[in-house]
Amino acid sequence: MPETPGKYNVSVDRRFSVAPMMDWTDRHCRFLHRLLTKRALLFTEMVTSAAIVHGPRERLLGFDPVEQPVAVQLGGSDPGELAEATRIAAEFGYAEVNLNVGCPSDRVQSGRFGACLMAEPTLVADCVRAMRDASDMPVTVKCRTGIDDQDTESTLDRFVDTVVAAGTDALYVHARKAWLKGLSPKENREIPPLDYDRVYRLAARLDLPVLINGGIKTLKEAEGHLAAVDGVMLGRVAYHEPMLLAMVDGRFFGDTGKPLELREVMVAMADYAERQLGQGARLNNITRHMLGLANARAGARTFRQILSVEAAKRGAGPDVILRAFDALEPELALAV
Repeated sequence: MPETPGKYNVSVDRRFSVAPMMDWTDRHCRFLHRLLTKRALLFTEMVTSAAIVHGPRERLLGFDPVEQPVAVQLGGSDPGELAEATRIAAEFGYAEVNLNVGCPSDRVQSGRFGACLMAEPTLVADCVRAMRDASDMPVTVKCRTGIDDQDTESTLDRFVDTVVAAGTDALYVHARKAWLKGLSPKENREIPPLDYDRVYRLAARLDLPVLINGGIKTLKEAEGHLAAVDGVMLGRVAYHEPMLLAMVDGRFFGDTGKPLELREVMVAMADYAERQLGQGARLNNITRHMLGLANARAGARTFRQILSVEAAKRGAGPDVILRAFDALEPELALAV
């Protein structure tokens, strides 16, 4: 597995990663996930190259070094603009830059980036070359197995070969097509059939890391994929069931340390919230990522209510997080 140092001397090990998810994997979410796993590769939400070049860079790209290793995902199709965005992201110290060639939303298509770019492999290759020339960060691509009526054998091979020749360091492949006409983004995550075997065949013939994404619901399933690919990427299940991330370091990276228990996570998040509130953050923007932490525990419903309703009230402070934990079974309760 290739390892590439970044600004913070960060190496990239892609055996397990948490997918970039719009409106979800912000800096507060990543801080929570990093508490649970020290080794998984984390991703930002997709950020457009235009926003980075012309917008508020600190708000869009700022992160806490404790989140490392963390990759930034860019959306765009202008090689020069993507190169400039990559250079800016490199100054922030990201461990990897990833080009989104997989998002099927109408808004993304109208901006000529995301999955629609699978129809333009030469343009994607030009983007990758420009991004590589802009920094020393690894440049990777996240794509689908195809779009609309494309043949997932020959067309995917042509697309990938063109992009690989441009120098991409790794490919993340969502193992289903994207239908750009007739399906919503949500339907595109559920209706096109998964085709893991196609990704396996791609990985078998390529001499660079291929990471699989799509429909993986358990760590056991994720482990099974590693017989055929170099790494796995989990999305929504990692977000909605975050405590499973506490098992990742031991099962995927061989670490022998004791995973954090929920009690420890809640205390750490309360401390984090106190620091962030002092910098102008809103508590509910932090706690919204924590709603799944107590799934399947007695008192989980009240736990979620406190983190969503109480945290949204004016003046809400870190004690809300500790009170949510106290709503769980008594033997786990914290002394506040």
